[in-house]
Amino acid sequence: MDNTALENRVFNPPAEIAENANAKADIYEWAKKDRLGFWDAHAKELVTWFKPYDKILDDSNPPFYKWFVNGKLNVSYNCVDRHAKSNRRNKAAILYESEIGKKVCLTYGMLYREVNKFANVLAGLGVKKGDRVALYMPMIPEATVAMLACARIGAPHSLVFGGFSPESLRDRINDCGAKVLITSDGNFRRGKPFPLKENADKAMEDTPTIEKCIVVKNAENEVVMKEGRDLWYHELMATAANYYEPEVMDAEDMLFILYTSGTTGKPKGVVHTSGGYLVQTQATLKYVFDIKEDDVYWCTADIGWITGHSYVVYGPLALGTTVFMYDGTIDYPDKDRMWDMAERYGVTKFYTAPTAIRTWMKWGTEYVKKHDLSAIKILGSVGEPINPEAWMWYRENIGHGEAPIMDTWWQTETGAHMVTPLPGVTPLKPGTATVPFPGIEVDIVDENKNSVNEGYLVVKSPWPSMLRTVYGDDNRYIDQYWKKFGDFYFAGDGAKRDEMGYIWVTGRVDDVLNVSGHRLGTAEVESALVECEEVAEAAVVGKKHEVKGESVCAFVILKDGFEGSPELIEKLKKHVGVKIGPIAKPDDIIFTSSLPKTRSGKIMRRLLRDIAEGRAIGDVTTLADPGAMQEIAAKYAGKED
Repeated sequence: MDNTALENRVFNPPAEIAENANAKADIYEWAKKDRLGFWDAHAKELVTWFKPYDKILDDSNPPFYKWFVNGKLNVSYNCVDRHAKSNRRNKAAILYESEIGKKVCLTYGMLYREVNKFANVLAGLGVKKGDRVALYMPMIPEATVAMLACARIGAPHSLVFGGFSPESLRDRINDCGAKVLITSDGNFRRGKPFPLKENADKAMEDTPTIEKCIVVKNAENEVVMKEGRDLWYHELMATAANYYEPEVMDAEDMLFILYTSGTTGKPKGVVHTSGGYLVQTQATLKYVFDIKEDDVYWCTADIGWITGHSYVVYGPLALGTTVFMYDGTIDYPDKDRMWDMAERYGVTKFYTAPTAIRTWMKWGTEYVKKHDLSAIKILGSVGEPINPEAWMWYRENIGHGEAPIMDTWWQTETGAHMVTPLPGVTPLKPGTATVPFPGIEVDIVDENKNSVNEGYLVVKSPWPSMLRTVYGDDNRYIDQYWKKFGDFYFAGDGAKRDEMGYIWVTGRVDDVLNVSGHRLGTAEVESALVECEEVAEAAVVGKKHEVKGESVCAFVILKDGFEGSPELIEKLKKHVGVKIGPIAKPDDIIFTSSLPKTRSGKIMRRLLRDIAEGRAIGDVTTLADPGAMQEIAAKYAGKED
């Protein structure tokens, strides 16, 4: 029943990449022999320190670890100043395009000026080191400028994804006690303005700590500006001074707070600090995407999520990379939008989510084939386990049959990649994140902390970019992440290890089904379903069963051109039984045109579980399409038995 054993396709690193890769085969041995020395070397190579650190790791008070103790730096300085004062001054830092065709190029010299000016704007409004600043922004260059300006002052920022509701924004502002909110008049979705400021106004009806709201003019929306509180970004910038001395920050000073998606009750603010985070985001990006001086790197994540923080802003800019940013939907004005931009900008490294890949699969290859994607050398996947068939489609159609795919496992809490291949070193297998990044100690354990081939995914020792606490709640930090295994960080995910020692993430442990005493990962059942030529995407949940404990219930989206039928249901059930085993065959298969996804693309399986078990549907405010649940509930009510 171990589906990983059935995946025997292995793809070795392309010779050209292996020969010139930043990471060589001996990197693992180096890190294994001297883990702290490995991180020490990268801290010295990749970060400009105002004052060297005294100690690499202080582990005297677990789980409150400290990295690069007493080292002084400024993250903004590392991302901007050192490039603007070098031969990268006129190199593109940010290439930006909006859905409606607005284009911006900021060189490192220009970015330096904008960040300094906005730091002066914030300081002029009374923001100082330690004050929190909330951002509720689209994917526009001004959002990156604002993040770096906060880092320059030493004011921790808290980004709230622009698709979140006013209530979500309000709760996060109040939890961190933000002094200033930065937002926009709006952005565009399918060519129509989306009103961010209106949502921000609703949130600010009950945010007593907010003193000022800065508004970027982006979509030319009509907005209400409250006198004495609301200020236009462009007006403030017009008179701001061109230089702000970067604040000298301790390695352990807070850089940002990021609230994890899908929280219930009190928001959970993950705290990341400056030194260790900057070291690991750079090291991972340098090796995992093999970043070179002439790369045009595109990570499609929104900056409101950790992937956007680490691999759109801080990691790439600290390395002096050219970053492409796009604000808009993937199919406007047509389904080839992404590939049109990838071709025009000469994108060389491309990082996206499995949910997007499966959408492109559903549309077919005609849109991809319109464009020359030969510049792409390395692909990446992030956000959830990628099923092998989506992996193969991605490689064949976007990676022209040879670009290696970096399937990365990590979390908001880990800050940076934890389990991932290296493009010039690691043989790849479709669907697995392969092995831990050098210097990271990850294992799979049972309830008693014994190393096993199927169980809980844990991190056995501290790592530089780890979260330091939950904002304002150290006890919650301990209970949430350290209570189950003590000195092992528990990620909340289950995993398997195959015969090559590769790690296969099976999904959240609350997404692990127990069918007649057999543990089944929802990811493996979903992968089996998506292998069928008719299926574009699938989400699997467990449903209480009086005999089995749980039965398997699958919600399936079909590719264009296929229709649901009792015969197709039987075909899909049979395939799952053959692929994984009879125990995994779904009792119920429901065809639907959509799935409940957050705006970051994660499937909210708990809502599907509510439908399957006949409960009232819970909070849907974080869904990209809240109306999807009504259709799914109706389809389930009339399902084939």
